Amino acid sequence: MFLDRVDAGRQLAEALIDLRDQPDPIVVLAIPRGGIIVAREVARLLSAPIEICLTHKLGAPGNPELAIGAVADDGTIILDDFLIHSLQVPRQYIEAERQYWQIELARRAEVYRGGRARIPVKDRVAVVIDDGVATGSTLIAALRSTRSAGVKSLIAAVPVGPRDTIERGLSREADRVVCLRAPHDFYAVGMFYRHFEQVTDEEVIEAMNN
Repeated sequence: MFLDRVDAGRQLAEALIDLRDQPDPIVVLAIPRGGIIVAREVARLLSAPIEICLTHKLGAPGNPELAIGAVADDGTIILDDFLIHSLQVPRQYIEAERQYWQIELARRAEVYRGGRARIPVKDRVAVVIDDGVATGSTLIAALRSTRSAGVKSLIAAVPVGPRDTIERGLSREADRVVCLRAPHDFYAVGMFYRHFEQVTDEEVIEAMNN
């Protein structure tokens, strides 16, 4: 059990402390909103710059909480073909969702960065962080997006996630996966935090600037 995202971030930072001794430049990439609070603690310990990596799940028709895939702000998309086929989701619906969220993520990027340029990740060690994963779809979209930008090495780091997602999902996408808690019985990320309040846009902007 983590006290809050700051506590989880500090514990995750200790698990990644070996990165301070490697010669290649590091960049910490956070998935807003909750991931930025965790990532800030990692960036501080590693003395690394922090950047956002915007992704969003694609919700099923009539059930937006059910992820049928995810999209990143650069257009990278992953789809759950089995679920899409089972629910008979039209391709037109998927394309409309992709377009909507790509526009919305671009808007959020402008708000969070305040107009500054994106920190480059090419030829760097990229550590992609969220406050936890369930299906892993949004984090996988972030990893693929980051990989395509030409990073030297790709690390996925989360405080908690189901063992199946970690072993069968993230491990196939990243060169290294760091997960502090990977239980077989998993229902929701928030179950592993004593305090798990919603993070506001203002808190994201503050975390990026501190």
